[in-house]
Amino acid sequence: MDKDQVAAILVEIGTLLELKGENPFKTRAYTNGARTLEGLTEPLEKIVAENRLGELKGFGEALQEKVTTLVTTGRLPYYETLKASLPPGLVEMLGLQGVGPKKVKRLYDELGIQSIEQLEAACKDNKIAVLDGFGEKSQAKILEAIAFRRQFASRHRLVDALVVAEPVLESLRGHPDVIRCSTAGSLRRWKEVIGDIDFLVSSKNPTSVIEFFVSQPGIHTVMAKGDTKASVILGDGIQADLRVVSDVEYPFALAYFTGSKEHNIVMRQRAISRGLRLNEYGLYRSKEETRDPALRVECHDEKDIFAELGLPYITPELREDHGEFKAGEADALPRLVEWTDLKGSLHNHSNWSDGRNTLEDIAAQMHELGLEYWAITDHSRASYQANGLDEARVRQQLKAVAEVNKSYADEGSDFRLLTGSEVDILKDGLDFPDELLAELDVVVASLHVPSSDEAENTKHFIRAAENPFVHMLGHLSGRLLLERDAYKINQHAVIDACAATGTWIELNASPYRFDLDWRLWHYAKDKGVKCVINCDAHRLEHVQWLRLGTGIARKGWLTKADVINTLPLAKLREELAKKRAKAK
Repeated sequence: MDKDQVAAILVEIGTLLELKGENPFKTRAYTNGARTLEGLTEPLEKIVAENRLGELKGFGEALQEKVTTLVTTGRLPYYETLKASLPPGLVEMLGLQGVGPKKVKRLYDELGIQSIEQLEAACKDNKIAVLDGFGEKSQAKILEAIAFRRQFASRHRLVDALVVAEPVLESLRGHPDVIRCSTAGSLRRWKEVIGDIDFLVSSKNPTSVIEFFVSQPGIHTVMAKGDTKASVILGDGIQADLRVVSDVEYPFALAYFTGSKEHNIVMRQRAISRGLRLNEYGLYRSKEETRDPALRVECHDEKDIFAELGLPYITPELREDHGEFKAGEADALPRLVEWTDLKGSLHNHSNWSDGRNTLEDIAAQMHELGLEYWAITDHSRASYQANGLDEARVRQQLKAVAEVNKSYADEGSDFRLLTGSEVDILKDGLDFPDELLAELDVVVASLHVPSSDEAENTKHFIRAAENPFVHMLGHLSGRLLLERDAYKINQHAVIDACAATGTWIELNASPYRFDLDWRLWHYAKDKGVKCVINCDAHRLEHVQWLRLGTGIARKGWLTKADVINTLPLAKLREELAKKRAKAK
C-alpha cells in the first residue's frame, strides 16, 4: 500500500474508535498520523524498509507496527476486526451532512439506531428531538440530509466517472474488433454530475466486443448482456452501458447518445425543415421515419451531420440548447479555452495552513510541469480549523516564498511562486486589514461561514468585491456537489458588482465544487467579468484539476481571452496591479 491508502485507513480507524467511544487522544493519534503520512516527501515504503517510522512525529510503537503491517502485507487484522465490531450502517450515517461520530454514537447507544432507514423512522416518530443536544431543529436537519442523499443516490461526480470510464475506454480502443469508440451522454458533455456512463463502439463483430466489455476488471455485476448492448455495475456503484453499432451508423449514434435531449430535439426539427429525418441510425432523405440504408445521407463523422443541417461543428460541451444554434447560424461559436492554455493557478494551499506539501515541493512540482506561476493563498486566521495564518505568519511566509523564488532566479528559471491569501469574508469586513493585503501578490476573498439571510450574504460579497485589494471572489456559491446546496446568495447581483469593480470570479476546479456554475458564466462573460480557473489545491496531485476546471469553463462558453490565468506571468502582474491602482 502507498502512503495515501495507508493514511485513508488510519483516518477510518480513528473514526471507528470515536464511534466506539474510545479516548479522544487515541483517536486523534490516528488522524494526526494520517496527516503526517500525507505530507511525506519520500516513499513510505522506503521509510518502512529502513525502519525509520519512529522518526516521524507522533509515531509510537503501536502506530509503527500497524503502518508497517499495512505497507508490507496490504492488510491489517486490527482494522478488519475493529470494522467488523460495528454495524456497517453507522459509518454510512456519517455521510449525512451534520451527523458526526459523537452524534452517531449517541443515537446507537440510546436508541439502538444502526442505519439511515432506522434514523429516518426515529425522526418521523419524533424520537430524535427529545434527546439532549438534538432538538427539533437538529431532527429536521437530519431529515433534510437524508432526503438530499436519497435525491442524489444514483448521481455521481464527473471526476468519479472519469476515473472509471477512461481505463475502460482505453481498453476498448485496443481491442482488435473495435473500429471507433467514445464515451457519450452527460460524461461526454462534461456535466458536473452524471448518472450512468455511456460507451459507444463501432464494430463488425459486436458479440466479441460485448464479451470483452463485461469481462473488464472492476465490474461488480453484469446487469444485462445482449447481441449489441450490455449494462454493468462498476465496483464503485456507477452503472455503465455499452452499445455496439456498425461503423456507418456510428456518427449518428454518437450524436444521438451524446445528447442532450433538448439539443437533439432541435437537431431533429432542423432535419425535418430540410425534408430529412434524423435519428440514432442515420440522417435520411425522407419525410417519414425510416431506417432504409438506401435513403441514408452519407456522413463520415459528426461534423458531416452538422454540415448537412446548416451548422458548423458544435463541440459536445455546448450541446445543451443554451444558444449554440443561434451562434452556429451566425458563425459566432467561440473558440473555447484549452487546459494547455493555462499558465498556473491563483488559489492554492500549502502545509502552512491545511495543505499537505511544502513550498519547496509545490514549486518543484509546478516548475517540472512547465507552469509559469503558482499562487500560495493559505487560509486567513478566522479559518482556525484549517490552521489559518495570522498577520505575523503571513509575513514569515512572504520571506519563505522569497527564498524559494530566489533559488529559481539563481538557476535562471522564470518560474515563480506568488504570495497571497484566501482571506475570509466576515460580517464586519475582511479577516485581514488592507495594509497586509497590499503586500500580497494575489488576494482571494471567500465566504466560509454564511448567514441564513440571502441579502446579508450578498451584501458581504459585494463589499468584498468593492475592496481594491481583493482580486477575485472564491467559490462564490459555496456548494459541494451531491453534499451541500449553494448558499443563499443573489449571484447575479454579485456578478454585477464584480463587473463594476473589475473583480474576477473564480471557477473553482475542485470536482466537489465547480463553482461558479457553468450556467452563470454566460451572464458573467456578457458583463465583462473575467474568470480564474483555480485548483484550490491542497496537495500536489490536485494540479490535475486544471483539466477538469477547463472542461467546465468550456461548458460555460469561455475562451482563452476570458480566463485570466492563461496570461504569462508579466501580463498577469499587470492585470493584478490594475485594480489596486484605483486605491491610490
